[in-house]
Amino acid sequence: MQVTVETTEGLERRVKVQVPEERVQGEVSKRLSNIAQSARLPGFRPGKAPMKVIAQRYGKQVREEVVGEIVQSSFQDAILQERLRPAGNPTIDPLEWESGSGVAYTAVFDVYPEVRLPAIESLKIRRPEAAINDADLDRMLERLRTQRRTWNAVERAATPGDRLVIDFEGTCEGEARDDLKAESFAVEIGAGQLFEAFEDGLVGVEAGQELTLDLHFPSDSGAGSLAGKPGQFKVKVHSVEEAVLPDMDEAFAESFGVKEGGIEKLREEVRANMQRELDEAVRSLTKQRVMEALLAGRSLELPSALVEREVQRSMAAKRLELAHSGYDVEKIELDKQAFEEPARRRVSLGLLIAELIKENGIKADPEEVRARVDGIASTYEDPQEVVRWYYSEPSRLADVESSVLEDTVVAWILERAEIEPETKSFDELLNPGQTQGG
Repeated sequence: MQVTVETTEGLERRVKVQVPEERVQGEVSKRLSNIAQSARLPGFRPGKAPMKVIAQRYGKQVREEVVGEIVQSSFQDAILQERLRPAGNPTIDPLEWESGSGVAYTAVFDVYPEVRLPAIESLKIRRPEAAINDADLDRMLERLRTQRRTWNAVERAATPGDRLVIDFEGTCEGEARDDLKAESFAVEIGAGQLFEAFEDGLVGVEAGQELTLDLHFPSDSGAGSLAGKPGQFKVKVHSVEEAVLPDMDEAFAESFGVKEGGIEKLREEVRANMQRELDEAVRSLTKQRVMEALLAGRSLELPSALVEREVQRSMAAKRLELAHSGYDVEKIELDKQAFEEPARRRVSLGLLIAELIKENGIKADPEEVRARVDGIASTYEDPQEVVRWYYSEPSRLADVESSVLEDTVVAWILERAEIEPETKSFDELLNPGQTQGG
């Protein structure tokens, strides 16, 4: 077998493989001999047909099968011989495989790039630190009170925070549209259920009032084809309601499943839940910053096959998300370019992490994998059955192992990098972009 390798551009390689006829014919002859032992052909007893007849009847089919298998096996032999690491499946140029001339083909593919890791000790990572104080807990309890609020009708003008029940019919540039129409729609002023100009126009209205709002639709992409255009809404107000918050008492605690201990017990449970959320937020942000530090200033030459695969995976995930939200994904055209840069970033990180794992022999701890599976299983009715399901098939366990391995890499880097503590509040970590009281 002869192998020649040509580097065309970047990571692309063109590998030409020539397999001698002797290898092809030897395998063809062996298979035809096996067929001859049991072949049933008209005019001959079973297994007694001459090889010439067997070759005429089965030769072409057998040769095609043999050539297909030889292409696969010889390609694997060739990349091992030349120490190449294909990133994705090769494109096979048209074959030359006529009888008597052996097999020749050219395989075109990208190879994995050479990955050079940064000195881990030189990485600077800001690690968030946060604690829950009484003010954080009080704000959370107020949010829980808000979740349990009731609404009472009032005979006064509407103010921000009130809820209105309205009918409305809207037009855009004078054209009526079904998607701008609703009856008995409950809208809380300031909650962002409708766009800001619409909700602001409801401040000061009273029950029974009818009004017309002349406004412009938001200019951002969330308004779709309406963005920035003038609109008009005819509105009828059925009721104005104000929020009534529940008292912080035993009944309030019981509404959250706290049967004994009242508000103090509720505070304990809420604080514990907040701590779990905080721990996860710290872990997630720390991991994000480790990845940013690992990638900072490094530009890898990426195999197009890996980037394309990640783009397609991301687009498929987005379509699934849209479908679950009730959209007709058949009518939605996704912008492929919007997925390419994030895909390149994820592929780059994947290559860097894979090299780090290989160079340093990092492995996922089986006990940590089992603990992670137990954690997932604990949310189901029959945890042991879930555990058995994961461990009965290695492919099911692969995602958990991958997650544990990635966390192990993060911990390994944090042990060696230069860490700068960064103090943050609970709200800064859990509710970024919101005010301290929000």
